[in-house]
Amino acid sequence: IPRLLYIRAFSSSARQLKNKVPESQKIFQADNGLPVHIKGGTGDVLLYRATMTLTIAGEERCSRCISTVQEDKC
Repeated sequence: IPRLLYIRAFSSSARQLKNKVPESQKIFQADNGLPVHIKGGTGDVLLYRATMTLTIAGEERCSRCISTVQEDKC
């Protein structure tokens, strides 16, 4: 009898998940002039800007290190 209760509890508590893909397709395929990597909203814009900032800062730091090494060896 306890096994029957466990099976019943799991089968009755399962949620039906809604398919959100069509909604996402409408958002990302809309012709609103935005690049696809920032169509997701504010979070995507902030993530894009943070990524660009870190990329540019990292390239600048690498360039400084390379120029320092070149100056020391000459």
